[in-house]
Amino acid sequence: MAYIDLVKPEDAAGLVQVEYEKGIRRSGRVYNILKIMSRSPQALQASMRMYLAIMFGESELSRAQREMLAAVVSWTNDCFY
Repeated sequence: MAYIDLVKPEDAAGLVQVEYEKGIRRSGRVYNILKIMSRSPQALQASMRMYLAIMFGESELSRAQREMLAAVVSWTNDCFY
């Protein structure tokens, strides 16, 4: 089985710490997807900017519709969302 050395929240520094703190403010915890991207801080930061733009930026879709689409795509891909 593959193994990725994750940055734990208590060990985070710099950009990773900033993104982890934002994640905690948003949802009360640091989800594994953030921890996986922690090995590349710039990718983590860019990914979070894209996520926030998609989920909270201007759109013809409501927030609920966006969440529903994310859940359906995750289910279709056999992923937990």
